[in-house]
Amino acid sequence: MLFRTVVDIPAPSFRIPPFERMLFVGSCFADSIGQRFVDERFRAVVNPFGVMYNPASILHSVERWLQQTDEPPRVVFLTLGTNHVYVLKETGEIVDNCQKRPQRLFREEALSVEECKEYLSKAVVLLRGACPEVRVVMTVSPIRYAKYGFHGSALSKAVLLLAAEELQTLFPDVVSYFPAYEIVNDELRDYRFYQSDMLHPSQQAVDYIWERLSGSYLSDDACLFIREWKPIREALAHRPFHPESEEYKTFMQQTRMKAKALEEKWGI
Repeated sequence: MLFRTVVDIPAPSFRIPPFERMLFVGSCFADSIGQRFVDERFRAVVNPFGVMYNPASILHSVERWLQQTDEPPRVVFLTLGTNHVYVLKETGEIVDNCQKRPQRLFREEALSVEECKEYLSKAVVLLRGACPEVRVVMTVSPIRYAKYGFHGSALSKAVLLLAAEELQTLFPDVVSYFPAYEIVNDELRDYRFYQSDMLHPSQQAVDYIWERLSGSYLSDDACLFIREWKPIREALAHRPFHPESEEYKTFMQQTRMKAKALEEKWGI
């Protein structure tokens, strides 16, 4: 008997090698997954201008980052959170951050599927211009927006899902879709996989999504490095009761030597 529905992940047309140049832009879910890549020694930049929830703000971040970097990313994760935007009434500009200005200065709008697709398409075109071999992975954040009401939140996610599907159809050789939203809502259908607010995925859920993602998108070499790096990473992250003890100093010296040997092996 089957007691859960396992979400199928279509095989991507590429694999991510170790230490790849990567960019993560989007919701706070992008922060969680992006940090995992940072921890595993990928050259990942995560939300360089802060968390961005909607496609317009994601485009703005991509534009700003490409203007500042001399090493454009080869793999980009764009995580969509909502299709709602805040528009500055005075200028009609979609703002990425209200900067604690009075709410009366802004109006809230909901982008259509077509508008979401247009903003995301511009981001993909810019990324391809900076790095022709770039690969873009689209995800929709599984975090629900209670302030819209749960029906409103579902409608917002539906718009994003449709926009992601259209973007993948428009750029079939560049864009793939990773079903983080579906994994949380259809596979991990239990409140034990949520934080205390019952909205954000728990660390256990994020860990599981990382397992599914890495199993689908990472190359064999990347998986091998992560296995070799894991005990060293855990040792370096250890917080001792007596950091001044000779035993701990010896332990850390040995760990740093192992880390250096691993870096030399992999040419980091």
